[in-house]
Amino acid sequence: MLKRVFGGEGGGFECLMMGVVTVEGSGGAIRVGVEEEYHIVDATTRRVTARAGALLSALPEESFTHELQRSMVEANSAPFLALDDLARDVCRLRRKLISTADELGLGIAAVGTPQLADLDEVKVFPDQRYEKMLSDFQVLTREQLICGTHVHAEVPDPDLAVAVAHRLTPWLAPLLALSASSPFWDGADTGYASYRTLVWQRWPTTGPIGKFGSAAEYQEMVRGLIRSGVISDAGMLYFDVRPSQHVPTVELRICDACPRVEDVVLIAGLFRALVAREVAAARRGPGPEVQVEAARAATWQAARWGLEGDLVDPVEGVPRPAKEVVEDLVTGLRPQLEAAGDWELVTGLTRQVLQTGTSAARQRAAYAERGSLADVVDLVLSETRTCEWDRPTGDHDLPSCRPAA
Repeated sequence: MLKRVFGGEGGGFECLMMGVVTVEGSGGAIRVGVEEEYHIVDATTRRVTARAGALLSALPEESFTHELQRSMVEANSAPFLALDDLARDVCRLRRKLISTADELGLGIAAVGTPQLADLDEVKVFPDQRYEKMLSDFQVLTREQLICGTHVHAEVPDPDLAVAVAHRLTPWLAPLLALSASSPFWDGADTGYASYRTLVWQRWPTTGPIGKFGSAAEYQEMVRGLIRSGVISDAGMLYFDVRPSQHVPTVELRICDACPRVEDVVLIAGLFRALVAREVAAARRGPGPEVQVEAARAATWQAARWGLEGDLVDPVEGVPRPAKEVVEDLVTGLRPQLEAAGDWELVTGLTRQVLQTGTSAARQRAAYAERGSLADVVDLVLSETRTCEWDRPTGDHDLPSCRPAA
């Protein structure tokens, strides 16, 4: 969690500002932070292994924490205004985690689902809350062997955060498509670019967030779900995007874990720009209620194809090539990206991912060469390890994008 750096409920911000960037229409600077979840892999067998306890005992607890399964670990960046600074911090955390894992004969995989795992040997981390979840949800908990990239964007006003979370809903499926990294499950190709999404959506409190008139109304919904006994605490609200319960942010949760740091930075930059745009729009007045059924269908489409097929256009609601949807998304955010100083970097990273494809596509290509899932694991481990940040240079305009209005 990012409480230590964003400040807790009602608390002040504790980390130093890295230079102020005013995002047009947002009323101020928007900082972003990232939570990355990782699978722990045995370096010899290339299967996930329940070694989180040994790994975490050698890592600083202010930056690393346990996850639901003993074969997973989470790293938390500080919040930053500059995407370059965020990227360097993510790389710093990855290097620390990977070097510690090396000493224990372990590998670190930033990927949505593992390629090789024995689900019968998966164990929850020894924690009272997790053990209750196992008792209550049974196979859902045992099979929760998935990792995501979570992005926090600073929105200090709770009422505004609730409004913005709902307004963001139509725009999340393209971000999922960019992150898609989970084509394999239980040793087989699922046919999905993000099978993690299907595993995740089985929980009772997942998917698009509804529309609420205020933070108080949203919190009453939370209390009602807890009273129902279906969930035990607010941390079990697993919406695609949600107002954070512990820091003054809106939190993106829909994305797979990303092996390449470049994709993490791209998603963080696009999400911040979306938040800035919707903050400004929400301040002008209430928007239309987003159709959550349509958003859920668009999410399924993104999980099925990633960038290798059609996505549902967030405006028109019709299928269009993923490349066009992503390019139009970026172009539409040009005012916010330029205001934050992110336009050149984000367009360069967008071009890169549209050329190289998603992690899911690269994993399938690696498997196709020899039919070896071990080769796929090695690819993911290598991409996770390659985390020296070097800002892309050159001409980053997207030639096929429509001009900004």
